[in-house]
Parts: sequence; structure tokens; C-alpha cells
Amino acid sequence: MRIAIACDHGGFPLKKDIIELVQCLGHEVVDLGTMDATPVDYPDYAEKAGLAVQRGEVDRAIVVCGSGVGACVAANKIKGVYAALSHDTYSAHQGVEHDNVNLLCLGARIVGVELAKEIVKAFLGATFSQNERFQRRFGKVKAIEQRQLG
Repeated sequence: MRIAIACDHGGFPLKKDIIELVQCLGHEVVDLGTMDATPVDYPDYAEKAGLAVQRGEVDRAIVVCGSGVGACVAANKIKGVYAALSHDTYSAHQGVEHDNVNLLCLGARIVGVELAKEIVKAFLGATFSQNERFQRRFGKVKAIEQRQLG
């Protein structure tokens, strides 16, 4: 898979480790910045990652900011992006399997490097279930998106 990775200055310390892991797992990384710890605004980087998903330039994305919350809020404003904040492995894989999440948000000030790696592995290793129940529910989410975002 092609995986976009983006962060603000709060997420920058974790970005290198995530990139190395994603590459070791055999995925191609698209690094969307930031490239250093100079303060920047998280919505700019969440948008870059979300647009890459929306345009089909990448299969999934990972955005890291200080808490992960702001990036998640911003990414979910982009049509076709289904972002989830995950600070545990269960929600990282379950979000993909049950809810078709395509953008993972992490908080670098919340999780350490090793837990972040396990979360990323869970996210990238999961696939959306073909179970009718999850397909139906996701269809309802898409209908809400269509009504609200046009």
C-alpha cells in the first residue's frame, strides 16, 4: 500500500520511527511533512494527508500531532476521509474492520514510540469487513456525508 504520513511539530519526534516501520512492513511512504520541529498548524498537515486519500494518491494515511485530536477533527472534514484517533491497538484495527477508517490519527504526546508502532501495525494490517452489518452501517455513514458535505 501507499501510505501518506504527515505531522505537525508536536508529532514530528514520532514521524521518523513511523516512517521506518511502515517501510519495514513493505509499504511505500509518501512523506507530507512537516520536515522539522518548527511550530506549524496541524490542520494544514491533516488536510494534506486527507486530500491524498481523497484523490486516491495513497491507500491510507497517518497523521501525528500532539494529542491526535485536532488532526482527527480536521481530517474528518474532508469528504471520503474516515479518520479515527487511536491510542490502542484494538481501536486501530477495529476502526478499519468495522468502520472503514482510512486515516489514523496519533498523539505523540500521548503514546510512546513502541505503542505507536503497535498501533500502526494494527491499522495497516486490518481490512474492511465484507460482513453485511458493517457494510450497511458504512453505507449509512456515507449517506450522512453526502447529505452534509454534498
